[in-house]
Amino acid sequence: AAGLIILAIFYPSGDLAPEWLLLSFGAALAVFVLFNWLPRRMDRGRPERPHSTRVRKALGGLPYVIAGCISWYGFMQSGLHPALGLLPVVPAIPHADRAFGIFAEAEEHLHDLLNVLEHALKHPVEIVLFFFGLLNAGVEFSSMGDATWLVLAGLIIGKPVGILFFGWLAAKPLKLGIPEGMRIIDLVVIGFVAAIGFTVSLFVASVAFDAGPVQDAAKMGALFSFAAAILSIVAGKVLRVQKMDG
Repeated sequence: AAGLIILAIFYPSGDLAPEWLLLSFGAALAVFVLFNWLPRRMDRGRPERPHSTRVRKALGGLPYVIAGCISWYGFMQSGLHPALGLLPVVPAIPHADRAFGIFAEAEEHLHDLLNVLEHALKHPVEIVLFFFGLLNAGVEFSSMGDATWLVLAGLIIGKPVGILFFGWLAAKPLKLGIPEGMRIIDLVVIGFVAAIGFTVSLFVASVAFDAGPVQDAAKMGALFSFAAAILSIVAGKVLRVQKMDG
C-alpha cells in the first residue's frame, strides 16, 4: 500500500485535479453511512441485528462494488493512479471486531462482509496478478544495467532488513507484541518471502520509468528477485523456523 501511495504522489497518471477526490471519498462516506453505520445504529440494543442482517442478505457487497467503481473513476479523473481507487471504500465495509489474518484457520468462522469479500477475491486476484506479471515482464535477458542491481538490492536486502527492523520496533520498543509462537528472527524469513517482486515491482517499474533500456533493466531486477524464494527456504532452515499447530 505504501508503494502504491508513493506511486500515486510522485508518478501521477495525468494532470492533477484533486477536486475529483471528493467524488471518491463522498462515495465511500455515503456507502458507509447508508449501508454500515445506519443499520447498526438502528440495531442498537438488539442482539439479533435485524436491519443489518436484512441489508446484508438483500444487497450483499453490491453497494460497496458500486462505491468502488465510483471511487475508481474519481481517482482516474483526479490524475492519481486508479490503482488506489478502492482505498477509501475498504474501511467502509462492515468487518468483525477482531481479525486473525487471511491465512488463519480461525478466519473460517468469521462471516463479516469484509472477511467474506477478502476470501472470495483471494484466488481471482492471485490469478490476475500472475497474468499481470506475465504480460509485463516481457524483457530480454540482455536488458541488464545499474537499475537491475539497484532494484534487486532494494528487494533482496531492503525488504528483509526493513521488515526485521520495523517488526522489532513494533514488538519491543512500542510493546505491540508479535503472534504467539513467533520469534523476532522469524521476520527475516518473512522479509525474504516479501522480497519476491513479480507484481508490484514490475508495476512500479513500468510507471516510474519511460519505455526503454532503463525500464527493461529495472524489470530484470524485479524478475531476478525470484531468487528470494530460495533465500527464504535457506533462511528458514538456518533459523529453524517451524510450523506451529493450531
